[in-house]
Amino acid sequence: METAIRATPRASEAEEWVLVLAAAGVSYRLEPAGTGWVLLVPDSEVQRAQAALEAYQDEEARGEPTAALPERASRRVAWGVGLAAGGLLLAFFAVTGPPAPGSGWFERGAASAGRILGGEPWRAVTALTLHVDAIHVAGNAVATALLLPAIVRRLGPGAGVWVMLLAGTLGNLLGAVAHDPRHVAVGASTATFGALGVLAALRLWPASAAARTRGKPWMVVVASLVLLAMLGAGRGADVLAHGLGLLSGGAVGLAAGAALRRPPGPSIQWTLVALAALAVAGCWGLALAGLLT
Repeated sequence: METAIRATPRASEAEEWVLVLAAAGVSYRLEPAGTGWVLLVPDSEVQRAQAALEAYQDEEARGEPTAALPERASRRVAWGVGLAAGGLLLAFFAVTGPPAPGSGWFERGAASAGRILGGEPWRAVTALTLHVDAIHVAGNAVATALLLPAIVRRLGPGAGVWVMLLAGTLGNLLGAVAHDPRHVAVGASTATFGALGVLAALRLWPASAAARTRGKPWMVVVASLVLLAMLGAGRGADVLAHGLGLLSGGAVGLAAGAALRRPPGPSIQWTLVALAALAVAGCWGLALAGLLT
């Protein structure tokens, strides 16, 4: 059985609670409720969870007030982008289907380590859009729909989409270097773990210098590792790919936090969204045309 211990209308506050509990090793579940969020924990963990959250709040109260993170997109826009990205993964799976003998999609688009290093780097992008079965794509679609909005609210729709895409791509490129040349991978999991890394890194760039001095980098790092263990170490999971995605997301998030203290305006943001879609389509164009083979 579970007990609801906190409720909030703000996604940023819910995210903060989740990081605190993850860092403390407390099991939790975050559920949407009306216009906000409800935090639930197992009955046996209620006391530990409340103690961890109260200790965190006491520590916050003793220091200077933390400046709110700047938001570059409304909640409606952020969730719209996240749901659209998740929906596109599902729609593309409806076109490609699962791996099958003679499937050109998987033959030309999967992240084959040997082929990526042999001159086909576009596979690091195309592999993010391929999935082995309905459960695989559904999990990544849901994760994308939940994680991307938080990035979009901080960086804007265009910058948010690009950092998640870059994190996934970089993770696949690093995976090609780390794995045996015969290794083949597909799925957006590298990008979703990249999104976790991005969110963790962005918490190291508060809105003001005073807030930055009050940051807790250790908590962010521990929470990210706990999330990796909880979500990415199941049977059949490519733990190395997930870990590389998390690290890539952290690197991309740090760069984005430093470079985008004042993210671009709406017109540039939506142009960036269109360019991201064109980049993925362009990689698939190269893949299916066999221009690099």
